[in-house]
Amino acid sequence: MISTSRVGQRMPQHGNAVAAAKEAGVQHVIYTSFIAADPDNPSLAVRDHRGTEELLRDSGMQWTALRNSQYADFIFAAGINAVRSGKWLASAGDGKVAHVVRQDCIDSAVAVLSGSGHENKVYNITGPVLMSMKELAELTAVASGTAIEFVAVSDEGMYEFFDSLGVPRAPVDDLVASDIPWCSDDMVSFERTIREGRFALLSDDVEKLTGRKPMSIRELALSNRHLLQA
Repeated sequence: MISTSRVGQRMPQHGNAVAAAKEAGVQHVIYTSFIAADPDNPSLAVRDHRGTEELLRDSGMQWTALRNSQYADFIFAAGINAVRSGKWLASAGDGKVAHVVRQDCIDSAVAVLSGSGHENKVYNITGPVLMSMKELAELTAVASGTAIEFVAVSDEGMYEFFDSLGVPRAPVDDLVASDIPWCSDDMVSFERTIREGRFALLSDDVEKLTGRKPMSIRELALSNRHLLQA
């Protein structure tokens, strides 16, 4: 079960999916959740994932939570605007995240789906290194070959930036504005969570599940630098 894209309003959709799975006689649900699914986490996205994990625990079915970290592909979504403007705005402060490459998420899911003994367990699917937004801006500059200024702003400053790009504040379906497919309530609360250090989680679960170390965001960016250069 993969989470839907309507961040902040996923629970009705996920509730329907869990109820349908139970009615169909499904015995075990593997769900793509998110790291740091704590009760007091301010992230809009985490609230959805935490609620979905609770639904699964209360369903009577077996479950496994694959708590993925922020996708390393984020560097391309954010980096494109940074390359265009020459600035990387962030309200995440010095907080860090161990960004994970999607293929490592896929391979970890395959290991759980094709293996045994994973019932009612939580796995933290993270990359191998913690990086701050400022470090991501520096990496984007190297990969793209352009100068990028890192600009630290407040939460309101981030809202103003996303407003200028036409990004909606509240969740809506099927909208991509300026190459950004998320609402700003999601992204600003996410950066606040980074700033507070709640996503600074480093795990070796990818290696335990797949038998190999995960790829770093640096490897991903440099091996796909043409995406930023274009």
